[in-house]
Amino acid sequence: MSRLENTFKNKNKNLLNVYFTAGFPALEDTETIIRSLSENGVDVIEVGMPYSDPMADGPTIQQSGMQALENGMSVAVLFSQLKKIRNQVDTPLVLMGYFNQVMQFGEEAFLVRCQEIGVDGLILPDLPLSVYEAEYQDLFKKYDLAPIFLITPQTSEERIRKIDQLSRGFIYVVSSAAITGNSKEISPEQLAYFQRIENMNLRLPRMIGFGISDHQSFSTACKYADGAIIGSAFIRALENGKEDLDKTIKTFVKGIRNN
Repeated sequence: MSRLENTFKNKNKNLLNVYFTAGFPALEDTETIIRSLSENGVDVIEVGMPYSDPMADGPTIQQSGMQALENGMSVAVLFSQLKKIRNQVDTPLVLMGYFNQVMQFGEEAFLVRCQEIGVDGLILPDLPLSVYEAEYQDLFKKYDLAPIFLITPQTSEERIRKIDQLSRGFIYVVSSAAITGNSKEISPEQLAYFQRIENMNLRLPRMIGFGISDHQSFSTACKYADGAIIGSAFIRALENGKEDLDKTIKTFVKGIRNN
């Protein structure tokens, strides 16, 4: 059983997934951030691979990605950093980026490195489900990597059930049609959407992301899913507290958990 599967089996409610951009605020901060998130009880760590043309990212994550690229971050550098930290933490690591990055590296070579390092899953929003099923499903299985797909309020029930069939790890429930970083209150329409997805009794766990920024929105999301994903709010905390990352991360996670 994989680290991701074990995580959801052993703790099936109120899981916290925190996203950060690799190489931000500084190039060498990746390992410190992963270690500190793990030590402070984050359940899943989502590592963003900075990319020059992000589609789903809001301004906060885009800016962190541009800074990381200027700092010298690349897929090769990230793999080197993850190799160093993997032996120190057992928390599931999920990479989020774009399929073009995987293609540039070489699809199978990328998956091989992920397996060697101990990456548990991949979120690639621009990888079409049909292309994954036809061309890459066997490779993901071969290298024991969980493909994690996103659904939105506009996703049809047929597609959601197909994603539930093909995915592993968890389903990423995008809270709205907006880009990341929208920190408005969760609306009644969003709650109805969360309830609709919950009523489908899907096979896989669900994590709600986009617009989750504090204890209140995290707690609300967790009422309708196994957990929630926080990204932009954490990036802002890192930017404001980069002089002492360990203290910043401890305070941030404690605030989300409200403990």
